[in-house]
Amino acid sequence: MPRYFFHVTHEHKQVDEQGEELPDNHAAWKEATVTAGQMLQGLDGKLAPGRDWLMEVTDESQKTLYVLHIHAEKPVG
Repeated sequence: MPRYFFHVTHEHKQVDEQGEELPDNHAAWKEATVTAGQMLQGLDGKLAPGRDWLMEVTDESQKTLYVLHIHAEKPVG
């Protein structure tokens, strides 16, 4: 089974060095969206305007397959 890595950047980059074995890219996407939701909920309001939260999903060769990017901003006016 292929191994996928889920690197997260918020305040600093957290490199996933262990990864997770999943059957295919679709399963990696599903895992990324579920995990991202849990992680964002765990921030408990700490995602401030002007800050970004990013998850990059890569394969075993570190090729980027997906990027989940949350950008927080406060509208002007």
